Amino acid sequence: MPTAEVAHETDFEGWRKAARAFRLAGVDPAAARFAVEGSSGAGSLFDPGPENPGPGVRGDAGGESGFTVPKAFVDVAQEVILHRSADRFDLMYRLLWRLRAEPDLMKVVSDRDVADAMERAKNVSRASHKMKAFVRFRAVQDEAGEAFVAWFEPAHRVLEKTAGFFVRRFTTMRWSILTPDGSCFWDGEALTFGPPASAADAPQDDEIEEFWKTYYASTFNPARLKVQTMQGEMPKRYWKNLPEASLIPKLIAASRARTEVMVASSPTEPNARLAKAIARSVRDGSYEEGFVASDLNELKHGVQACRRCPLYQDATQGVCGEGPRAARLMIVGEQPGDQEDLAGRPFVGPAGQVLDAALEEAGIDRAEVYVTNAVKHFKHEPRGKRRLHKTPTTNEVSACRWWLDQERRLVRPKVTLALGGTAALGVLNRKVAVTQERGQRLSLPDGSAAMITVHPSYLLRIPDAAARVRERATFIRDLKAVRELL
Repeated sequence: MPTAEVAHETDFEGWRKAARAFRLAGVDPAAARFAVEGSSGAGSLFDPGPENPGPGVRGDAGGESGFTVPKAFVDVAQEVILHRSADRFDLMYRLLWRLRAEPDLMKVVSDRDVADAMERAKNVSRASHKMKAFVRFRAVQDEAGEAFVAWFEPAHRVLEKTAGFFVRRFTTMRWSILTPDGSCFWDGEALTFGPPASAADAPQDDEIEEFWKTYYASTFNPARLKVQTMQGEMPKRYWKNLPEASLIPKLIAASRARTEVMVASSPTEPNARLAKAIARSVRDGSYEEGFVASDLNELKHGVQACRRCPLYQDATQGVCGEGPRAARLMIVGEQPGDQEDLAGRPFVGPAGQVLDAALEEAGIDRAEVYVTNAVKHFKHEPRGKRRLHKTPTTNEVSACRWWLDQERRLVRPKVTLALGGTAALGVLNRKVAVTQERGQRLSLPDGSAAMITVHPSYLLRIPDAAARVRERATFIRDLKAVRELL
């Protein structure tokens, strides 16, 4: 049987060279065999045998000296070769063989071979994502000082594919990642790869680990626990490498009792001292229905005295926008969240962190953007010790549009980006279908432009990791379109 030998398990270039030679020689997929160098029974590149076409025999090559394949096949094959399945080389060659007669094969997602390859590529991508999420470094000391070492067992051979992520994230650290497939090392300047390792080669704990466990246990929210979802995102196969995983069974077991205690507790009250201080800062009569602010600072004081709707009654304070006085871009969210209500600043919570990272990736400087919300007070309902977000009504958005219009009058942005349907209602004074109108250039009465996209909090709520990555990429694409408008 004709046998092709590749240098190692993920030797894509070696496989491609051998597969091309097989294909040109007319070696049928059923007769072709691929082996890793040094493995049992591996022969030379073309191990002669009774079924081998032999020199001068072209098989079905028909005299062709070469051939091309679509980029879609190469992209998928580069992922599939990282899969741990023993027959991955055969699957890739079978697709390569069929592509000559079926050049559009990779577009037929219902085809059994194509679907199989796509699924394996998806599994490899998922393994890479899990590696980014679940690698845990431990501090060590060597002759050069402090360094960090991690042991990880990926579901597939994704070390080289994923190592660049850690270089970008931990550029200033010296670190090593050890896996059963190989090792990678970053010295602050260059990334190198080494031989496989074992768990015994990695440190077993460090002095920071107990602090991390304490933090993890204290932030574990039993009221939001969904065991099946958690195990889907954090499969048990990774638990043995996660320090915090030793706490999970006990936290799950105690979750029901902790939830009952939380529900029975009185809701957290807004900071009374802060509310009184804000009230004193608003002079009597500073706000009235015809109030027109002369600058943003005066506008912020006016918001604190606003009584246009009942939302002020349960909020700690009104939260006005912040940013440059003459910002070219204004970003409008829905309303302040729990953290924004306490801090008195917009987009400082989890959604704000998502927005900051996306703006940076899209090439937009957050410091040059004016960020605000369509509604200035936090609308919520108490749930145990938590204050859970509630979507503002159309009447509440309409009442607060008076303040948003004043912000736009003072800042005069060239482009206004509305994050989500509530923000779009505040900016456009009409209900919109975000999925239908997102990314489009819209005109406002003052001659400036507007655009709609999703709210960053939507990205946080997507349970599926792959879908979350796709939606985040679309969100960043919308931000890049905004940058083009500027």
